[in-house]
Amino acid sequence: MAELGRVAWPPAPIRTDRLVLREPEARDRAAVVEPPASPEVGTCLGGPRPRDELERAMPGAPSRRPGLFMVGLDGAMIGRITLTRATGHIRQAAGKAELGNLFLPQAWGYGYAAEACAAALDRFAGALPGEPVVLATQTANVRSMRLAAKLGFIEVERFEAYGAEQWLGEWSSLTPSD
Repeated sequence: MAELGRVAWPPAPIRTDRLVLREPEARDRAAVVEPPASPEVGTCLGGPRPRDELERAMPGAPSRRPGLFMVGLDGAMIGRITLTRATGHIRQAAGKAELGNLFLPQAWGYGYAAEACAAALDRFAGALPGEPVVLATQTANVRSMRLAAKLGFIEVERFEAYGAEQWLGEWSSLTPSD
C-alpha cells in the first residue's frame, strides 16, 4: 500500500477473529507457489501454471512488497491478499487501487477470503479514506462474484480479457456496503 500514498510499510499485522494478515516470510514460499499451480484455482485464472515454472520464478522467499499480505489461520498460510496500485494488466483498472486474493482450495467455503479482504479494506480505508478500490474477476468465477458483492463492490463494467468475460467492480469506504 505504500505506493498508494502515505501508508507506512511494513504494516503491523492485521488480526481478525480467526486470521492474521502479515507481510510474507521465507516459510510462506509453498503457500505462494501452490495456488496458481492448483487446477481448482487455475480454472479461475485461465488455467493452472506449471509448478516448475512457478518454482523457477521464485527461487527463494516470496518478495516482501507493499500491499502483499499472507493470510494465516492457526499459524498455517491459507492464502494471500494483494491491495496495490493496478499495473495495467487490465486496462480498466490501471492506476487504481486493486484488491486481489488467492486462497488454497482447502480454505474455500469458510468465509476466510471475505474476512481477510474486509480487514484489508478496513485498514486501507483508515489510511486513505474515500479512495476507491477496484476488483476484477471472471464473471464465470461465481465465488469471486459473491465475494465482491459481500464486500460491497458495485459493478462498473464488463469486458472481454484473457479469453473470458470479466467483471470490474469498485468499492469505497464512503459507499455503504450493506
